[in-house]
Amino acid sequence: MNQPIHHLLQFAAAADRVGIAVTRVGLVVVLFWIGGLKAFQYEGQGIVPFVANSPLMSFFYADPGHYKAHMNPEGSFVPANVEWHKKNRTYAFAYGLGSLIVLYGLMLCLHPWFPQVAAVGGFLVFGMSFVTLSFLVTTPETWVPVLGGANHGFPYLSGAGRLVIKDAIMMGAGLVVMADSARAYLRKHPAL
Repeated sequence: MNQPIHHLLQFAAAADRVGIAVTRVGLVVVLFWIGGLKAFQYEGQGIVPFVANSPLMSFFYADPGHYKAHMNPEGSFVPANVEWHKKNRTYAFAYGLGSLIVLYGLMLCLHPWFPQVAAVGGFLVFGMSFVTLSFLVTTPETWVPVLGGANHGFPYLSGAGRLVIKDAIMMGAGLVVMADSARAYLRKHPAL
């Protein structure tokens, strides 16, 4: 192999520690940001199709079957729809979910001091991402609808579907930081 390529590959191979750190920071930023946005009505309303169609989560809502008539385009304000979402427990669920997501980010931040907590946080991010990816199966809004065009249904992801599929990366990142934190804990606490 020629020398410059060999040196480049050696440099790339040594970047794994930086890559794990960037992955951890990226997860923390995304978890804080997305979790924090759950405190705002537009974000609570935005997750309604996912939650309402999920057999694992629809019970959190008072009326999961009638959400379509009460959806607002992002940025719009329809007082009657806001009232419906309050009665549906849309916002209460979003506050709880957002709090959990931020908690997962905080757990990952504890890696330098409590790597065992960060390892659990990484596992929880993996689990959360697995649940989010299940929306591709349960939520009709993740696929382009039949509106007369030729491209609809599988494999044509809608905006909601494109948002969900990115959790495949979050799932892998959760496992990477989980493993890294577990290794850090085991280095500090070798088996007796």
